[in-house]
Amino acid sequence: MKKIKVGIIGAGGYGGCGAIELLQAHPHAEIRGLIDKQDVGKPISALYPHLTGFCDLRLVAPDDPNCPDDFDVLFFSTPDGVGQRAAGLWLEKGAKVIDYSGDFRFNDLETYQGYAVRIGKDPDHASPGLLGRSVYGLAELHRNQIAQSDLVGNPGCFAVSCILGLAPALKEKLIEPGSIICDAKTGVSGAGKNPNPVFHYPARYEAMNAYRISGHQHVYEVERELGAIAGEDIQITFTPHVVPLCRGILTTLYADLKKGMKLKQVEEAYKSFYRGEPFVRVFGPEMPQVSTHVRGSNFCNLSLNIDERTGRLIVVSLIDNLVKGQAGSAVQNMNIMFGLEETAGLLHPGIYP
Repeated sequence: MKKIKVGIIGAGGYGGCGAIELLQAHPHAEIRGLIDKQDVGKPISALYPHLTGFCDLRLVAPDDPNCPDDFDVLFFSTPDGVGQRAAGLWLEKGAKVIDYSGDFRFNDLETYQGYAVRIGKDPDHASPGLLGRSVYGLAELHRNQIAQSDLVGNPGCFAVSCILGLAPALKEKLIEPGSIICDAKTGVSGAGKNPNPVFHYPARYEAMNAYRISGHQHVYEVERELGAIAGEDIQITFTPHVVPLCRGILTTLYADLKKGMKLKQVEEAYKSFYRGEPFVRVFGPEMPQVSTHVRGSNFCNLSLNIDERTGRLIVVSLIDNLVKGQAGSAVQNMNIMFGLEETAGLLHPGIYP
């Protein structure tokens, strides 16, 4: 089988590095170009020595005339605003595009503008005509649409943990939709590679804090997706926290159960909803740990609990923010878009300890 030719834009960041780690061992893909505005000319293994011998390609500038242009798929591991300006050029060349940012998570201009205004960004989209062909890249919910698309907006990391943790409960009408609270903890790598005084080791070690309490960018996509599942508008209370952890997201999800619901019914509903899903694992009240159960993997672990005293469902959702929350989902989407086995290059356990 001819290998898929992959290019990564923003290859020097954590999201690009994560894609390289997965793709260098992918049985049906080969990395043909690493594109970035920084560290141009350096081999990627000079930035990330653990890649030495696995991927030693040099970073090239976006406007470098020697940059390959025959990619089958481009990963945009870039912030908001980059993909919407450049994706169209690659689509015209026949490549597929998977964008990590919020540029293509919303497939109509009005919804995108609502998202942009909510998070304080420019509501103008550089390529509004492309929004109608974009698909939200959460494979567990949109697999069929992803398979037919050439433009996918990868989901946000917090959104993955929240949506997968709540989708079965809303689909099967186990909970009161207006009662949802999402309390999320993320490792520092979620802030990206660029240095920041807030994440300087002395400032972060043994420290944790809540942030963007009423305006996190992922809330908009969570509410949109959950609302589509529930068949009604959903508003959630979402509080993200940074904790002194390198990687991983632990989200505790709370919602009022419909009267009479028991844990066995909840477990049956979740296991039925995710039956056949290769990367979602459903547990009972036992409590999985971020660092030992999902770190370095594309899995989402869900632990189901009921507080009998208050009548609330409590779901603990665990992912690695750099894999299932980013590069892993991107590779999973690539596999689907090219008709490959969905687990190709991804089916391995987490790193322990």
